[in-house]
Amino acid sequence: MPGNSFGQLFRITTFGESHGTAIGVVIDGCPAGLHLKTGAIQLELDRRRPGQSAIVTQRKEADKVEILSGVFEGKTLGTPILLLIRNQDARSKDYSHIAKAFRPSHADYTYHAKYGHRDYRGGGRSSARETAARVAAGAVAKRLLNENGIEVAAYVSSVGDIVLDKDYRELDFAKTESNPVRCPDPETAEKMEALIREVRKAGDTIGGTVSCVVRGCPAGLGEPVFDRLHADLGKAMLSINACKGFEIGSGFSGTAMRGSEHNDPFFMENGQVKTRSNHSGGVQGGISNGMDIYFRAAFKPVATIVQPQESIDEEGNPVRIEGKGRHDPCVLPRAVPVVEAMTALVLADHLLRHRASKLDCGD
Repeated sequence: MPGNSFGQLFRITTFGESHGTAIGVVIDGCPAGLHLKTGAIQLELDRRRPGQSAIVTQRKEADKVEILSGVFEGKTLGTPILLLIRNQDARSKDYSHIAKAFRPSHADYTYHAKYGHRDYRGGGRSSARETAARVAAGAVAKRLLNENGIEVAAYVSSVGDIVLDKDYRELDFAKTESNPVRCPDPETAEKMEALIREVRKAGDTIGGTVSCVVRGCPAGLGEPVFDRLHADLGKAMLSINACKGFEIGSGFSGTAMRGSEHNDPFFMENGQVKTRSNHSGGVQGGISNGMDIYFRAAFKPVATIVQPQESIDEEGNPVRIEGKGRHDPCVLPRAVPVVEAMTALVLADHLLRHRASKLDCGD
C-alpha cells in the first residue's frame, strides 16, 4: 500500500490501523538541534484524542506518545524520529456485523475493490484514528515553525447552517480552546454545541467547516507549477478523513468579483512589502507573499449513523446496516488540531525547501 508518506525534505510516513496494536509515524528530515519534549507532542494529541467531551466519540484512548528514536537530551538528532501511540480501547466486536458488508459512504467497498482483503475493525487503515499520527508529527513541525516566528491557528467556523460570520482578524484565538466545539466566538460556539447535541440525540451526524490562519510566514515559500504552496495545502487538507472541499483567500466568493476589486495592491510599511487587501490569502503564483495565509476546509457529516441503512454485502446481497460502536456526531472539533498539523507539515517542508533553493556565497 503506497501513499503513506507526505512531504519532501520534511517527510513523514504514518503506519498502523484503528484496532491494531499501535499507530505511529516516522519523521525524516527534521533538522538537528530542535528542542523537543514529549509534553509538546502530548499537548497536541490531547486536543485530538477521543472521549474529551460529550459531543465526540466516547472511545477512551489516552493517546500517550512514545519517542523511540531521533531525540536525545531534549533535542532532535537529525536522524529519523519515530513516534508511537498504542491503542488501548479498541472494541473490535462492535464491527463484527459489518465484516462482510459495505457501509454507505465508507471506504469498505473501495478498499475491498482495490485490495480484495480489508480490516473491517473500525475501518482499519481508512479510520480517522490514523490522524493521531499526523498530529504527533505536526507537533514537531510546529516547533520548527515557532522557532522561525510562524504560527498556525485553526478553528471551527461553521456547523451545519450555523456560521461564524466574522473576519478572522476580529477573533481572539485564545478562546478557541475554551469550549468543546473549538469556535473562538463563545455565543456562536454555544449554538453549535446545541446543534451537535440535537443531531447526536437523533442518531445522526452533521458537517461544517474549519478555518485556518497562518501568521508570520515569510515571503518566498512554495514552488512554481506543480508544488505551489496553496496546491500542497489543498492536498494536505483533502487527505484528511471526511474533508470534501478547500478554498484559500477569497475562494469561490472571488468568482463574483471583478479584477479591479480582487487585486491586492502592494505598498511599503517599515521597509516591508505588504498588500492593502488580502484576497489572495497570502499566496500569489503559488508562493507566499508575507501576508497572512488563510483558508477554509469543508468536512462532510460522519458516515456512521445510528439509523438503519440499506446496503449490500461482498456477494452483492442486500443487507440492512445500523451503526454500532462509538462515533463522532460531528468531526469538526477534533479536526481542528488535524488541520493545524497538516498545515504545519506543509509549511515546515516548504521552509526547508526554500532554504535549500538559495545558495549563500557570503561576500
